[in-house]
Amino acid sequence: MATQELDISHLTTESQKVIGLIRQGYSFLLSGGAGSGKTYSLVEILKAVLVENPTTSIACITYTNAAVDEIEERVQHEHLHVSTIHDFLWSNIKHFQCELKSTLIELINDDEQPKIKSPDGEKVTNNYFDDLDGDIKYKEFVRIKDGCISHDEVIILACKMYEKYEKLCTITKDSYPFILVDEYQDTDPNVVKLLLENLNQSPKRNIVGFFGDAMQSIYEGSVGNLNGNTQPKRIAALKKEQNKQGTYFSVINNLKEYTLLTPTVIEVKKVQNRRNPQLVIDLANKIRTDGLMQEPSEDINAPNMNADGTAKQGSALFLYSNNDDLGAVRHHLAWDFDSSIETKELNLTHNLIAGKAGFGDLMRIYDKDKILESIKRVKGYIKKNDIKIDTESRTFKHVYEELGGLQDGTPKPLAPTKGQKEYIDANPDVYELALAQPYDEISKLYIDKDMLVDDKKNTADDLSKPSSNRDDLIKHLFKIEHCIYLYKEKRFNEFSRITDFSITSVADKKNLKKSMEELIKVENRSIDEVIALANQLNLVVEDDKLERFKVSRNYVYQQVCQIPYQQFRGLYQYLEGYTPLSTQHKTKGAEYTNVLVVLDNGQWNSYNFKNLFEGGGKESVRQRTEKYFMCVAHGLKKTLLFFSINLVQM
Repeated sequence: MATQELDISHLTTESQKVIGLIRQGYSFLLSGGAGSGKTYSLVEILKAVLVENPTTSIACITYTNAAVDEIEERVQHEHLHVSTIHDFLWSNIKHFQCELKSTLIELINDDEQPKIKSPDGEKVTNNYFDDLDGDIKYKEFVRIKDGCISHDEVIILACKMYEKYEKLCTITKDSYPFILVDEYQDTDPNVVKLLLENLNQSPKRNIVGFFGDAMQSIYEGSVGNLNGNTQPKRIAALKKEQNKQGTYFSVINNLKEYTLLTPTVIEVKKVQNRRNPQLVIDLANKIRTDGLMQEPSEDINAPNMNADGTAKQGSALFLYSNNDDLGAVRHHLAWDFDSSIETKELNLTHNLIAGKAGFGDLMRIYDKDKILESIKRVKGYIKKNDIKIDTESRTFKHVYEELGGLQDGTPKPLAPTKGQKEYIDANPDVYELALAQPYDEISKLYIDKDMLVDDKKNTADDLSKPSSNRDDLIKHLFKIEHCIYLYKEKRFNEFSRITDFSITSVADKKNLKKSMEELIKVENRSIDEVIALANQLNLVVEDDKLERFKVSRNYVYQQVCQIPYQQFRGLYQYLEGYTPLSTQHKTKGAEYTNVLVVLDNGQWNSYNFKNLFEGGGKESVRQRTEKYFMCVAHGLKKTLLFFSINLVQM
């Protein structure tokens, strides 16, 4: 494939191995823990491939525009196309409007696909877009009837189109013989399937390269690792070749789903760690379960190395107490806890932080609602006793009263528990709201705190993750507040990309200034008033997603909208990294001199630190706990201290 072979002896060992694989036509995975220099290797490999293939286009996929800018600053070439995954997919499908519209209609009518629906939720005819003025467009908001789709829809739509149309696969392979994916472990599984399976419907050759660390896969819904088997004959041939060259390749034994359709993917491991001190590396190696054992860097100029070539030792300590007095712990450590750059205190729960950051009412709605628990009791009572009752078009109050609730002598299994009753008594208005909701809607309603606080940044400079579990109401509010933030910071190019306000004249600019000044001064308004104002001013319009949310999740919407907007500002500042507060599981990629991790199992179902140290528990929970543990350990440059509260004496 290469037009000229570059002398690669000056490259790092791992980059040399990857270039060797590329020359043989193999796709690859470069895996390495945090601090191993994966981004440095990515840049090395990009430069080498561009020299050897100067007229061939390379697609490099990242997850944020900031990451795109970083790579483009380090590698500049007319045939290098760096973009986010969404922009990459959209650039490949947007010109096929006929197929795009047909596929979009198919998805709207697919009962098994809940994400893309018509505004009224009904199925549509094949001529649904015939009267559309223009093409299907990729926007920051979704309005299906107007042909506007957003981030979430792009991936679903693109994956379906690549599954259906071989010609699209051929065109993409012709356009990009090389596709490199950074931080692959956080990629949507459907995108990995697209790259490793759907593209290979076309007989054209291409190489897909992945960069990342399976042990840092901490986002729900991401691919995690590349599970499956490899092709024995091709592996045998590779081993024969490696013996000739004296190089050592480790074969991924986990590509089962793609065995019949894809070329073999070969793993190259980066074992050197340039960031962590020796004791933290040792601790992380005891926890890793993927076979990748790190060692200190051989480069004496690396941050974790001494001038004499030995590794800095650092500290990894465990402190146990029956007392949850964190003040005493902080006093004992004598660290500068006012510095959000040098020192970080990490907790397992957002609840302790919500009050301090000023969004306690929002956290109550998303994480402490016991009214929904009581409704689940009613639903369980009906099912357990096989009660035949008509719930269609009836409120929860009507159904509950027919069962004997809301009166003296309510059957005990039907009545709220003590804790639920206390919550109801403390929030009578919320209970009245619940009683007025359609039973069939509220009995199925699910609320989780990740719908509120997912994608927490540690500092304002951190990158957002590629996707978020925040619900559509919180995403809409974030768009409003982010518009305000960007405008106040005079970051007008970024502002213009996310606002729905159209600027085509000097008069528009004057109107924008007036509108933004009005939107900024909303401290004393409710969330509902701010949503309406942003829509009225055409700064952030109420789209299909928000309209559906108002109907399907009315119980949540009505509660949130009554809260002062200032509380949401507190949430925004916390999640965007403008406060020193953080949680254990939002530290991926961060670096700190000192880290205090507060271990408390709390009410978490997905993580269990007690079982991590003692053994036992569900395998899936243990694996997630290991990965969160790894993300914390790998960001540490000097001292790592775990404080255990009533957990286990370590």
